[in-house]
Amino acid sequence: FAAQRHVLTYMEDAVSQLLENREDISQYGIARFFTEYFNSVRQGTHILFREFSFVQATPHNRASFLRTFWRCFRTVGKNGGKYSSICCYLLTAQEYHCLLQLLCPDFPMELTQKAARIVLMDDAMDCLMSFSDFLFAFQIQFYYSEFLESVAAIYQDLLAGKNPNTVIVPTSSSGQHRQRQLPNDCSPLDGVEASLFYQCLESLCDRSKYSCPPSALVKEMLSSAQRLTFYGFLMALAKDQGINRALGALPDKGDLFLDPAMDQELEKLVAQVSGLSVSGPTSSSGDTANLPVRNSPRINSPWKPLHHRRKMDAESEGSNEETDSSEN
Repeated sequence: FAAQRHVLTYMEDAVSQLLENREDISQYGIARFFTEYFNSVRQGTHILFREFSFVQATPHNRASFLRTFWRCFRTVGKNGGKYSSICCYLLTAQEYHCLLQLLCPDFPMELTQKAARIVLMDDAMDCLMSFSDFLFAFQIQFYYSEFLESVAAIYQDLLAGKNPNTVIVPTSSSGQHRQRQLPNDCSPLDGVEASLFYQCLESLCDRSKYSCPPSALVKEMLSSAQRLTFYGFLMALAKDQGINRALGALPDKGDLFLDPAMDQELEKLVAQVSGLSVSGPTSSSGDTANLPVRNSPRINSPWKPLHHRRKMDAESEGSNEETDSSEN
């Protein structure tokens, strides 16, 4: 159970943060630190602003990152947007990458580009994509990244006519495979035989130590196809709602822009701001530009993530030094 839930990964990370921030933690106790740390793991907020190596370390971390990305930027897919003739924002791969970096500063561009290729079918990378198209493609590419690397190797071997029974482990040397010529009427543009492709994927899922989509759902998805290309397979994975539900990080596409819990919090904030804005006297003309300024109360969080405190303190000290030097 501990290995399956990656308990050791979280214990090591918690102890590492404990040692790094022991001076701050000593003010309120180790027990409270561990309570808040594992509460954040349970809630999925522990991945915020963390390094990419930690964000991708466990399936739970990956699912938490996907859910956080959706909740933070789902309004990108709502009405309005850059182009008035359409009902949602369309962004490029580079722009989506900037959004990802707001949550994970060192998030690699390569993963963003791979997700974009699923949507664009390897077309020009500066094309525009809707939020929903990118999000579901990114989910497949990010959560199943190791699986997709192995699938790409299997696909290339099948295109080359390798014996499917020996194309189970993509890292095996190509010299060990027996060659099988493709039929004369087939070309790489036609892809590979779907049933043969699935046999290899089933064996891969049985052997892989990484996360894989449920083989039964993959079989059902491929049952109606005779041949398929690699990017066609990736697009089918991204659009399959059964696989999306099995992964459990994102809602169905029809509910993608609904988040009652987040909407409720936003409504509370709007109500608070509205209450502050109308509390002062208004002029007879209804102009609120001359309303007296009222400082809104600041509600401080009970504690900040420990891995940010030291960085923030260092930046604060640096800014004080600059101020002192400028005054001199």
